[in-house]
Amino acid sequence: MLRTLRRRLTEVSSQVGPESQGAETLSQMGKMKSSFLPTALGLVTALTAGTLSLACGGAINQPKATGSATKTANPLVAQYAVSSGCIGEAVVEFGPDTSYGRSTSSVPVVGGYKTSNILVAGMRASTTYHMRADVTCLDSGQPISTPDTTFTTGPLPSIPFPHMTVSRPNPSKSSPENPGIELVNIIQLTSTDSMQAYFIDRDANPIWYYDVGANKYPFTMKLLPNGHMILSIFGPDFSTLREVDLTGNIVREMPIDDLANKTNAAGYSFRPTDYHHDICILPNGHLIVLVQNVKDFTDLPGYPGTTSVGGDALIELDENWNPVWAWNTFDHLDVNRHLYGLPDWTHSNAVVYDSKDGNLLLSMRHQSWIIKIDYANGTGSGNILWHLGYQGDFALTQKGIPTDDPSLWFSFQHFPSIVSQKDTQTTLAVWDNGDYRVMDTSGDVCVLDCYSRAVLFQYDESSKVANIVWQHLPGLYSLWGGSINQLANENVEFDLNAPFPNTAFASEVEEVTQTSSPQTVWKMDISRVNAYRAYRVPSLYPGVTWQK
Repeated sequence: MLRTLRRRLTEVSSQVGPESQGAETLSQMGKMKSSFLPTALGLVTALTAGTLSLACGGAINQPKATGSATKTANPLVAQYAVSSGCIGEAVVEFGPDTSYGRSTSSVPVVGGYKTSNILVAGMRASTTYHMRADVTCLDSGQPISTPDTTFTTGPLPSIPFPHMTVSRPNPSKSSPENPGIELVNIIQLTSTDSMQAYFIDRDANPIWYYDVGANKYPFTMKLLPNGHMILSIFGPDFSTLREVDLTGNIVREMPIDDLANKTNAAGYSFRPTDYHHDICILPNGHLIVLVQNVKDFTDLPGYPGTTSVGGDALIELDENWNPVWAWNTFDHLDVNRHLYGLPDWTHSNAVVYDSKDGNLLLSMRHQSWIIKIDYANGTGSGNILWHLGYQGDFALTQKGIPTDDPSLWFSFQHFPSIVSQKDTQTTLAVWDNGDYRVMDTSGDVCVLDCYSRAVLFQYDESSKVANIVWQHLPGLYSLWGGSINQLANENVEFDLNAPFPNTAFASEVEEVTQTSSPQTVWKMDISRVNAYRAYRVPSLYPGVTWQK
């Protein structure tokens, strides 16, 4: 009976419009046919508020919610406990005052005034924050909020963060600074004197970090769709894949030897020796991990005797981290093409998923190529579909004008990222380090005249033409590392790592306008240690963008 009554009252409510109260509700209800109303009102009179549930999880009175924040193992992260009268979803808003300004992702709440916990991250050290949870009830869509509470973060850890200085040389009204925060990834064995995996706000204040341990560094750190972090961590005789939550608790881990045993059991012909440089997160929740493997060759040209050559491999891991697809460089490329010499043959540094056709892009630094691999969402042959770069499969144009100038190709590049796609055309951002850049058609490479670029290529897979649509030469040579993205506001951000000849900073991260004469709207200098990657992300939570 109660279920029937609730359904019928909902029907009445939907006819009278949005929630009404008092005489207005009775007046509107009185205009309706009266066949149901007397019975309904009689039952309402007969039943108590404790037995008739008109709102999710609560009685006739509006359901309530309470919340409190407590410390976690990470001094910059709080655990917010919310209890609600209704089943629904909650986000926690937080900020330096009651205007808040930041929020978490939406998290399910169990209702019945039982506690649901939400990790709150993205706060500066030794600072008091205001917090509240906003709950949306599942049954009614009714919003309720917990009372405001405060939480004070702890101090930063004893391991210091690199000195970072932010400036805004040319703030632009037409292309204002893009929202979000900065991911900083340092790959040096300096964890005893410098934090290596962390996020900062755009004023260079640390707001989250993960200590990978002494004598180790994170090749990769990325945010997973479930709100956890995935890292590939490397050190002497150490290589592991690790998932952690926002407090830094290990959710799961797979050392490289465990992966090697799994690939052997799956029948793959190679044994991975290390995780390195990148992890690609696929839409279905699987991972593509970039690993190294070694193969011995005898009497290669210029290398008499036995040479143990290091090449790259890709392994797809399912949701249980079991290998389900693999690709090996040695099966598809000629080992005698080595621009940097041997044994470090290919030295790949980035894997990109192409959602248009389900294939993979692989950036091979020591080949000066970005190749496309027939992955086909796990059903592909692994064949190389094309090579992008000098001596590859594409003709080159600059702003639509054909050119045979080899110096305009990228060289020893990092971090290709897909900007946009339409039909057969893809726009790709590339951080062009410029090492061993081929300067002329005679094949001469740069020595003292090397330079680095932030560059956007638009390549057409049908016509096999790659067109330089935009580039920016910041005036320094980035020896290694680096990253690049086109931001949501169409500015371009890049990490100029290990600059030469400037030694005043170890890395410089810039957000510049995508114009013919780019203006720097935001800049961060990092001292002492090199940022292998530093780039903007919307927030620490999937689907959430922080404006400041």
